[in-house]
Amino acid sequence: MPETIIVAIIAFAGTFGGSLLAQRRSTALIAYRLEQLENKVNKHNNLVERTYKLEERCEVFDEKMKVANNRIKDLEKED
Repeated sequence: MPETIIVAIIAFAGTFGGSLLAQRRSTALIAYRLEQLENKVNKHNNLVERTYKLEERCEVFDEKMKVANNRIKDLEKED
């Protein structure tokens, strides 16, 4: 009887240790993947902000172009 109990305890310890190790590894992998996803999201957000700034600059240049064209038309009318 005591041999059976000892074998059961050893089997339980092995199973428990394996489960604990697998759980830790899984948690570390999830944390790593989450960190990588956060980095991708930050890059995407940075790209969106840069695109917004570029759109604003394009609007400013478009307005400057309209003003320049109007000035050219006015100069042509004076001739």
